[in-house]
Amino acid sequence: MKNEKLTRKEIIDNRLKQAGWNVIDRTQVVEEYNIIVDKNLVQEAATPYAGHQYSDYVLLGKDGKPLAVVEAKKTSIDAAIGREQAKQYCHNIQKQHGGELSFCFYTNGHDIFFWDLDNYPPKKVYGFPTRDDLERYAYIRKARKPLAGELINTKIAGRNYQVASIRAVMEAIEKRKRKFLLVMATGTGKTRTCIALVDALMRAGWAERVLFLVDRIALRDQTLEAFKEHLPNEPRWPKQGE
Repeated sequence: MKNEKLTRKEIIDNRLKQAGWNVIDRTQVVEEYNIIVDKNLVQEAATPYAGHQYSDYVLLGKDGKPLAVVEAKKTSIDAAIGREQAKQYCHNIQKQHGGELSFCFYTNGHDIFFWDLDNYPPKKVYGFPTRDDLERYAYIRKARKPLAGELINTKIAGRNYQVASIRAVMEAIEKRKRKFLLVMATGTGKTRTCIALVDALMRAGWAERVLFLVDRIALRDQTLEAFKEHLPNEPRWPKQGE
């Protein structure tokens, strides 16, 4: 059984290193990050850690600004115990330094949870993202446009039920839902509906890469041809014949 200090040194440090973070480089990772909480600006009930707080790790961007908080717990307890603490650290670092700090992790070494604050609920992940990935997430978060006003290309999918399906998914995405199921019969334009949805999401900045799964090579080739026809300027992989 490892205490928190050993968990950090023997497990969490290594998992950060696997993602390219140099834990001894204070331009990348700051351990025991000192957070000063002004007791006059917060309510004691809302901030039980008023005074000095010490975040186990703060991951920094290339500009030296905090990108994410990592709250560590020992291996013998549930990682979720650190959830609210990690959130509190993010909010208090924002108050201390300004700017936006929306990402936090909480972990017991074995289980890692990623929380995109005020955006999506926490989710279990299987490793830490790289610095480049975190910076890309932050950019996407700031740059994306509201989907409610995004136009659907009806030249790709213009039937009423196709447009309604795409709009329903887009509305659910803005409500921070993660899973969607469209049930469409043969011949109703499933592929074109998906292409029009991908097109809208990419134009609005909500998607960069899309994984399209099929169960037969022939369907893969048909889909690649359809994407090539309707979104000719977007790269595709694999290309035909590969």
